[in-house]
Amino acid sequence: MSNGPTIEYYWRPGCPFCMRLESKLARHDLPLERRNIWDDERHAATVRSVANGNETVPTVIIGDHALVNPSADEVLRVLQRESPHLVPADWEPSTGTRIGQTLGRLFRE
Repeated sequence: MSNGPTIEYYWRPGCPFCMRLESKLARHDLPLERRNIWDDERHAATVRSVANGNETVPTVIIGDHALVNPSADEVLRVLQRESPHLVPADWEPSTGTRIGQTLGRLFRE
């Protein structure tokens, strides 16, 4: 029995962006349905349909929401609306933009 939308995780081997996002999502023990776009043309076609004809990965689809190259926070925000039971109790969304977060980390180091 399903408790909401699944997390369809589209990736390809050797993609550093895919590895980084998957690693961050794994820290939250999220149940990803991994779909390698190089193994199945249907998976590649799905990604192209939501990424302006490109095979941009990682792409995450949760219910009706398609996220192309999202941050882990973006995925968790959609989950919070669509499948809140999957969101870890201790998760809090970060504030600011991705570039702002990156600059903040650089200047703190």
